[in-house]
Amino acid sequence: MSVYVIWESHFPPEHAAAGLEITEAIWRDMEDFAGYVGHELIRDAADSGHLFVVSRWVSQQVADEVRDRYAQNPNARQANALVREPRRRVVGIAVGGSRLTSA
Repeated sequence: MSVYVIWESHFPPEHAAAGLEITEAIWRDMEDFAGYVGHELIRDAADSGHLFVVSRWVSQQVADEVRDRYAQNPNARQANALVREPRRRVVGIAVGGSRLTSA
C-alpha cells in the first residue's frame, strides 16, 4: 500500500536559504530511488525556515529503507546540522479523495 511520508524541518533565520537549498537537493536525490513516487515541498508563509515535504512512496518498508540508506549522505547530514531542532517524520495513508484544485 502506498504511503505518504511528511518531513518537517525548522531552520533558524540565518540558515533558512541554505535549509531550503539542501532540502531541494535531498529530494532531487530521492528521484533515483526505486519506490519513490513524488513529493511536494511546502514553506510556511510566516516562517521561511519552516519547511514541510509531503512525499509519496510505494510502501512504508521502501520509505524506511531509503531513509536508513540515505541517513549518512552528506545532504542529510548537512540538513541535520542546519536545523534548530531535530527534523520530524510522520508516515500516513490517504483516507479520502483529494479535493485540491489548481489555482
